[in-house]
Amino acid sequence: MPATDAPENRDPEPPESDALSVSSTGLASGQPLRSAPFRWFLAGQSISMAGSAMSPVALAFGVLEVTNSAAWLSAVTTAALVPMVATLLLGGGIADRYRRDTVLCLTSLGAGLTQVGVAFLLLAHQHPVFLLPLSALNGIFQGLTKPALRGIVSNLAAGRGLQQASSLLASVRNATRILGPTAAGLLTASVGGGWAIAADAASFLLAAAFFARMSLPDLPPRTEGGPTMLGELREGWSYFSSKPWIWTVTLAFAVFNAVNMGVWQILGPVMANGTIGAEGWGLVLSARGVGALLASVVMVKLTVRRPMVPALSSMTMAAIPLILLGAGANTFWLAAAAFVAGVVSEFFTVVWETVHNTHVPERLLSRVGAHDEFWSFVPIPIGQLSTPVLAAAFGTAAVAVTGGGVAAVAMLVPLLVPSLRRIEINRKGD
Repeated sequence: MPATDAPENRDPEPPESDALSVSSTGLASGQPLRSAPFRWFLAGQSISMAGSAMSPVALAFGVLEVTNSAAWLSAVTTAALVPMVATLLLGGGIADRYRRDTVLCLTSLGAGLTQVGVAFLLLAHQHPVFLLPLSALNGIFQGLTKPALRGIVSNLAAGRGLQQASSLLASVRNATRILGPTAAGLLTASVGGGWAIAADAASFLLAAAFFARMSLPDLPPRTEGGPTMLGELREGWSYFSSKPWIWTVTLAFAVFNAVNMGVWQILGPVMANGTIGAEGWGLVLSARGVGALLASVVMVKLTVRRPMVPALSSMTMAAIPLILLGAGANTFWLAAAAFVAGVVSEFFTVVWETVHNTHVPERLLSRVGAHDEFWSFVPIPIGQLSTPVLAAAFGTAAVAVTGGGVAAVAMLVPLLVPSLRRIEINRKGD
C-alpha cells in the first residue's frame, strides 16, 4: 500500500463540514423518518432485501439439486462475485458523480431482470453452466449498486440521524434475514429454489419503482475543464490510502471474508446437505438474522464514544460458527453460534458505517466505500475456489476449524494502529 502522509499515531482528521451539515434533502440532524426521500429509500431497500434474503439458500441448494457438486456451486457464486468486485471502483466513481437515487433505480432494474433469467433456469432444471453468464451480469449490477448504497445515507440524514438511519436500515435488513432463509429452505425442499429466486427478481423490480420516487436534488452542474472520472477515481484512492484507520480494517476483512465465504458459503451447504439438510441450514442462517436484528435495534439508541476497539474485538466471535461447523455441531449449537455472530457482525457494521459517514467527506463517500469493499472482497473468489481443493486435501473439518482461527486473529490486527483505537463518533450536529 502507498505510504500515508500522516503518521499512524495521529487521530483521524476531523470530519469536514459537509459531512455534518444538514443533508441535501433538507433534513436536520436526527429523525430520518421525517424525510420523504428516506422513507421511499427504506421501503425500496426493505422489499429488495426481503427477496435477497432467500437467494443464497435457494441458489445453493438449487445448484446442488442438479449437480451435487461443491465445485459447481463455487463456480456459480464466483461467476457473480468476480464481476461485482471488478466493477466496485467504477461504481464508486459513478455514485459520487451522478444522482445516487437514479443509479439505484437503474441497477435494481437490471438486477431484477437477470434474476428472472436465473429463476427460469432453475425452474427448468437446466445445468448450472447456463447460470454463469446471468450470474456475471447480476454481479455487475451489484458492483454498481453497493457504492451508491454506501453514500446515499448521507444524502438522507445528518448528524446523529446518520447512526439512526443506518440502524433502521440494518433492522429491516436483519428482519428479512430471519424469515427469508427459512422460507427459502422450505420452498427449496418442497417445490424447488427457482420460486425463491423468482421472488427475489420481483423484489428488485419493485424496489426500482420505489427508488424512482425518491427524487433527490440534482447535483451542481459540472464546470468545463473539471475533473474527469479517472481523476475523481484517483482522488478516492488517494484519500483511502492515506488513512490507516480505514485500510487496516479493510485488509483485515480481506482475510476474514476470504475464509468466511469459502468455509461458510461453500463448505457449509455441502456439509449441511449430508447432516442437517436445507431446512436446518435455513434455520441456522435465520438465527444469525435474529442476532443481527437485536443488535441493530439496540444500536438505534446506543452510541459508543470510541467504538472501534469493542467492535473489532467482538468480531472474533463471528469466527465461532466456522469452528463449530468443522467440529460437527448439531443444528442447535450452530444456530446459537450464528446468533452470536449476527450480533457482533451487525454491531460492527453499524459502527463502521457511522464512522465512515462522520469522518469521510460526503463527496468522497461512495469512492472511499468502494475501495473499502473492493479490497476486502478481492480475496473472496480465491477463498471460494480454493476451499473445495483444500477440503479434498485436508478434510472439510480441518479446513473449517483452521479457517475459524485465522479469521478470529485477523480481526485483532488492526487494533495495533493507535489512530484506530482513538477514533470517535463525532457528536457535533446532534
